[in-house]
Amino acid sequence: MHDFRLRKTMLFIEEIQHDGGKVAPVPRLRAAIVALVSNPFAGRYEADLQSAMEALKPLGLMMTDKLITALGGIAGIDGYGKAGLVGEDGELEHTALWHVPGGYAMRERLGMAKAIVPSAMKIGGVGTRIDVPLGHINAAYVRSHFDAIEVGVPDGPKAGELLFALAMSKGARINSRMGGLEAADVVGVDGLR
Repeated sequence: MHDFRLRKTMLFIEEIQHDGGKVAPVPRLRAAIVALVSNPFAGRYEADLQSAMEALKPLGLMMTDKLITALGGIAGIDGYGKAGLVGEDGELEHTALWHVPGGYAMRERLGMAKAIVPSAMKIGGVGTRIDVPLGHINAAYVRSHFDAIEVGVPDGPKAGELLFALAMSKGARINSRMGGLEAADVVGVDGLR
């Protein structure tokens, strides 16, 4: 069994009233949660990483539940994304351990989410920040929901740690006007449109 010992979590919440234009009738919410965990693969090469994803599934569900609570419940959540950041003694591939536990936890809790969960991965030391990409939960082509939220912690990831992040949003970018598929027109069958 692989041990991803949890050191801490941090929660980030943004309530956006405007972005230089007119004030939105309903503020846009963006939120993210990060967890710092020990990296059982730090400093060594391991051929089989996939089996370790199972051990991270409870972390993904716990983080998802905290994030949904921070956003006031599931109603209105229409954007999501995930990211992984590995400390200096790890490999970029260690961040890919988060694809299934992080992405599927959000899809499970949000119910009808169809679109791929946007993802970012990076290697960095203590204090490194990462942009967690956001996209519409049911249709990847909804331009108004292309966004990101920046996260990081001042004391991590240490050399033998991983930082895993999940993010969600409620609403389109404030005053979005780039055209394309509108959220109201999403069919949500193939995850694209």
